[in-house]
Amino acid sequence: MPGTSPPDERLRVMPWWLVLIGLLLAALLGWWVLYWLLGEADRAAAPDTRATLRIDAIRTGLTVVVGTGGGLALLLAARRQWISERAQRHQEVVAAADQAHRDRVQAHAEAVAEAGQRHQEHQAEAAAHDAAERRLTELYTRAVELLGNDNAAVRLGGLHALERLAQDHPAQRTTIVGVLCAYLRMPSPDDAREAEVRRSAQRMLTRHLRADGDVFWPGMRLDLTGARLDDFDATGCSLDDADLTGATCTGVTRFTGATLRGRLALGASFDTLLLDGVGGDATIVLDDARVTGGFSADGAEIGGQLSCQRATIGETTWRGTTFRRTVTFDHTTFGGSASFREAAFQGGLSLEHTTFGGDASFRRAHFADLALFRWTEFGGEASFADARFAGATSFGRARFHGPVTFESVTTAHRPLFDQARATTSAHHTWPDGTHVEPLDTDWLLLTDP
Repeated sequence: MPGTSPPDERLRVMPWWLVLIGLLLAALLGWWVLYWLLGEADRAAAPDTRATLRIDAIRTGLTVVVGTGGGLALLLAARRQWISERAQRHQEVVAAADQAHRDRVQAHAEAVAEAGQRHQEHQAEAAAHDAAERRLTELYTRAVELLGNDNAAVRLGGLHALERLAQDHPAQRTTIVGVLCAYLRMPSPDDAREAEVRRSAQRMLTRHLRADGDVFWPGMRLDLTGARLDDFDATGCSLDDADLTGATCTGVTRFTGATLRGRLALGASFDTLLLDGVGGDATIVLDDARVTGGFSADGAEIGGQLSCQRATIGETTWRGTTFRRTVTFDHTTFGGSASFREAAFQGGLSLEHTTFGGDASFRRAHFADLALFRWTEFGGEASFADARFAGATSFGRARFHGPVTFESVTTAHRPLFDQARATTSAHHTWPDGTHVEPLDTDWLLLTDP
């Protein structure tokens, strides 16, 4: 096989005395034949033919000598040919092995060169990456330093520097959004220029949270706990886990048409809060919220749970809102009128220990599951006209300070009014089968049969 080393067979050199012995044996053989033929010629031939026979015998002996020598010569020639062929085969094997060795050396050299090239490319990439990271760090550090400057105009420039950095480097967006949120969480002096910087930071955040925009940053989470926000406008934004717990939100805070995922915590102080048309499956938490002005969530599609406990809300409207999971308004105070007109409660509803300071309208609302109004205070008119109750309903120990109407209501189970009270100074329309009796001059007592 080419490239295989020849076996370690040593070529033995023929000694000179072996040739001499061959020649001596050829001579002895010729002499013996001559001697034997001459003896036979002398014994068997007549005297007149003896000379001829002796000459033939000599000729035959010489022929034997010559033939034996020729045989030795042929043997030596054959050996010479064998040695020549073996040398040729050895040269071919050596040449093949040498070529294979050169090929291996060449392949190794190419592999070493390729590895060296890859190493150089890796070093170049690492150097370029390190340079880019250093430049990115320098830009980030410089922008943050600008944001901490005493001059409002310089701080505004720092905001735009951070925005451009985040736009060009998506991996830095989460960090930069965190920096902007931290800036909004810092104490705010009563200064018009600082207020403008903060409004710019707010607009910068919400601009990049609108999925229909050209500069959308998906997957951002807002930590605005304890922040001070002015006219915060998240209209049409896509929010993943936004936390405004403890924030102070002046002006109008808008989440109109926003898509909510994860958790939206709104346990903050608001002048006006708008959630009209929001959608998504987020859990919305309004626990301990304070809304001094209006609250509106008309036409919203709330796919997750809604918790609004211990909140204080002014005039509110949830008209046409769909609640797909459990809704809780326990211990909440509605200072103005509250409208849940045409709302759909597909999960349970709890309004226990809730206070309605003004009118409460549930006209044409749909309650698909349990609805609890126990210990609820209705300060104004309570309207459930044309409402549908598909589950159990309880108004136990509720108080109605204004007129109550259940006109054209549809119920799968008779509502319970255990120990509920209604004012005697207004006209009421109760569901069929409701037992009402005077308690005193001011109150009517509702009991279950």
